Amino acid sequence: MARQDRQDRNRDRDREDSDLIEKLVGINRVAKVVKGGRRFGFAAIVIVGDQRGRVGHGAGKAREVPEAIRKATEQAKRSMIRVPLREGRTLHHDISGRFGAGRVTLRAAPAGTGIIAGGPMRAIFEALGVQDVVAKSIGTSNPHNMIKATFEALRNVHAPRSIAAKRGKKVAEIFGRDSQGDAAEAASAE
Repeated sequence: MARQDRQDRNRDRDREDSDLIEKLVGINRVAKVVKGGRRFGFAAIVIVGDQRGRVGHGAGKAREVPEAIRKATEQAKRSMIRVPLREGRTLHHDISGRFGAGRVTLRAAPAGTGIIAGGPMRAIFEALGVQDVVAKSIGTSNPHNMIKATFEALRNVHAPRSIAAKRGKKVAEIFGRDSQGDAAEAASAE
């Protein structure tokens, strides 16, 4: 019985992994000088996402490139976060993030804008499934810090529905669209 449950879980995990896309952001070669010469190692940065609002990032180091990429991919799958998207194509609101010397600003964009972002941020948005966004990196161009700053910003994106639920209000009240209707109702009730 336990074996069957384990097989079902593995099958579900494999199905979940099959719809994930992987984007290799960068590979860095480092050399360690030893008595016999140089020993080379490789570090890889990978972005993983399902293009439906889930994305993760990971870094891996190994003596060979494929092993470094595998390690980075495994770490990225473990660190996935869910980001609420408006209409499945853009962010709900403008947001900024910071990590170390890396600062990023992410802005929601109208339909047809496309992904206006450079370097590692473009890979994140493509894996996330965002189609329209304007992003700017201020400060460092170090891919590690840019990715971590972008994820810091994405963790702070909130859907209006979740904010309304926390405050015990309706979504229209959050946007302030219902205030004129309330004033009209109060005047007619008197």
